[in-house]
Amino acid sequence: MQALLSTIATMELPSDACRLFHGRGGLFPGSESWSLDWYPPVLVATSFAVASEAELAALGDALTARWAQIGDGQPLNWVFQCRADGHADTRLMAGAVPEPHVVTEAGSRYKVQLLKGQNHGLFLDMAEGRRWVRDYVARHPKTFAFRVLNLFAYTCSFSVVALQAGARHVVNVDMSQGALATGQHNHRLNGIESGVSFLGHDIFKTWGKITRSGPYDLVVLDPPSYQKGSFVATKDYGRLVRRLPELLAPGGHALVCLNAPELDTDFLKNHVREQAPTLEFVQRLANPAAFADIAPERALKVLVYRMPEG
Repeated sequence: MQALLSTIATMELPSDACRLFHGRGGLFPGSESWSLDWYPPVLVATSFAVASEAELAALGDALTARWAQIGDGQPLNWVFQCRADGHADTRLMAGAVPEPHVVTEAGSRYKVQLLKGQNHGLFLDMAEGRRWVRDYVARHPKTFAFRVLNLFAYTCSFSVVALQAGARHVVNVDMSQGALATGQHNHRLNGIESGVSFLGHDIFKTWGKITRSGPYDLVVLDPPSYQKGSFVATKDYGRLVRRLPELLAPGGHALVCLNAPELDTDFLKNHVREQAPTLEFVQRLANPAAFADIAPERALKVLVYRMPEG
């Protein structure tokens, strides 16, 4: 884990939540199982292999030494999460975690939860996807009735940035009522009180209601790769894609996303080619630089498609 320790020794901490070290990208031999994230004012170290007490002690010493230099007299707060198979564990190692805990990204505010579950409420690797949505919506006149469909909305970060950029209405769909409740809180955090709907339903059983609220100028597909009982990418992604032509307005765009190391870009492109051949491929969005990967096809994939006019 020497590369991680070396990064800590020189790290600077921005005001926004971000990734500081991405060992899983394979660019740091010996540190492949480690990542380090910054959710101000808390550092989160994650290991995807079982970490020894000696490794945790070395990590704590490195964080303490650097914090003495950059912490401006504030206490060091850090959390360790183990995500090794069969060893899920989250521990507060030093300091405290705010409650509620609110972080920022590009001017937007989001509630996060670091001590419960594996996911924290804001996926840092999707920062460029949120930036693209913000820029895309902002390019349209504010008087235009711009509508967005956010499928597998989770805590609704795409919805927040779309509405901040001038979207007229966003429909968020997710079967997790808890995630949508956090999404509603995120809208309130950003002063958004209207122009948004939250549907706590199984997407595959809600197409009628979803379609009636369209057509949409932007559709975001960001499902989990595997969620037992609700979504398995290898089986279900095609069922999503085939709906895009009836959901999109002429000239509308779709953000087609997947974070599954075992499924490459061609997996998504082939589904679109077979299930929605009228859509035009525009680009694959680059991931944040902090998530650089020696094998880009294993990293998060975010593809932009366009529905032709007329």
